[in-house]
Amino acid sequence: MNIKKQRLLTAGPTPLYPKALQAMMGADLHHRTQDFREIVLSCIAGLKSALGTTSDALILTASGTGAMEASVTNCFSPGDRVIVCSAGKFGERWLEMTKAYGLDVVALTAPYGSHVAVEELEKALAANPGVRGVFVQASESSTGAAHDVKAMGLAIKATNPDALFVIDAITGIGTMPLDIDAWGLDLVVGGSQKAFMIPPGLAFLFVSPKAWARMETAKLPRYYFDLRREQKNAVKGESSWTPATSLILGLAEVLKYIETFGPGKQGMDKLVENAQHLAAATRLAATTLGLELFAPSLPSAAVTAILAPKGMSSGVIVKEYRQKFGSIINDGQGEMKGKIFRVAHLGYFDVVDLFGIIAQLELILDANGFPVKLGTGVAAVQKYYAEKVVGSKQTVTA
Repeated sequence: MNIKKQRLLTAGPTPLYPKALQAMMGADLHHRTQDFREIVLSCIAGLKSALGTTSDALILTASGTGAMEASVTNCFSPGDRVIVCSAGKFGERWLEMTKAYGLDVVALTAPYGSHVAVEELEKALAANPGVRGVFVQASESSTGAAHDVKAMGLAIKATNPDALFVIDAITGIGTMPLDIDAWGLDLVVGGSQKAFMIPPGLAFLFVSPKAWARMETAKLPRYYFDLRREQKNAVKGESSWTPATSLILGLAEVLKYIETFGPGKQGMDKLVENAQHLAAATRLAATTLGLELFAPSLPSAAVTAILAPKGMSSGVIVKEYRQKFGSIINDGQGEMKGKIFRVAHLGYFDVVDLFGIIAQLELILDANGFPVKLGTGVAAVQKYYAEKVVGSKQTVTA
């Protein structure tokens, strides 16, 4: 076979929504015009509606890490004691960032593939009654694990309601429920290249009234990411600096697309449901094939991390996906490189994509001497889809 289409199967960047890509071609629109201001205002309203929140939404021209940094510099002062929950590479980013800005960091760590238990956070809150903030990943895409954001938020509200709860939800938005207002999520970070189905370059930040109040006394320096200045411009449909106009045009189309699933937060709930079905079917297929999940106890729906068979590097699997089928998946990061491979589910993925992903995996495993009966993993996905999604009573056998 000579034709190989490239398929992006990673947790970011993710496949692009076609209408968003078409809209981005109209990016010769000047950003200081009323036409563009109206698009920005519609995007801000659409983000708030999709997340079902009364918190303010800001659109920043940056990667998600820019919004992470903005949450630190705008709301904290040198020497503030904070708790950072870390169970992977992106949790480690919170650790590095908070320490870089001179915060007094209490680190709660868990092994890769696991998560920081709510009970550990409760103990740390009790031992540090004056803590000013708590940082966590909703979805740790480096390992395929998730955190119990709801329970953590309620624990903070019960023990230290003055502490800000700061969430990296870059791969959490669109893959897991996030009730910003009810759970007390004060700063929630998102990114364009994840479930929002457009290229990298935009960061989203949802800011609670409590976080805005904290900014009045926070002493860390900030300039580009001055959120109070951004908000003054955002209410007019503008940004403090030159925005990524093409990405905002694409975002407007994605938000319309999500709205077609249902009004307001119902549309986001459907996007979450899609990711969770794909993740559950992937986990079923992997275990049916005799593979082991890396994060079985509280798995993320953004990405499934699977341990490579004994004696086989995950790098081989990643390489053969690309070379044999034109499919791009992720290897492990850091200490897990060569040990796990990761398949994404967030954004513009559907079950037909998953049929292909699992069929390719079966062929790769078979070619490398791992005992597999071709079709068993695909049959597991079919069975899941028939029973859980379309409600069919038909029995699918391998």
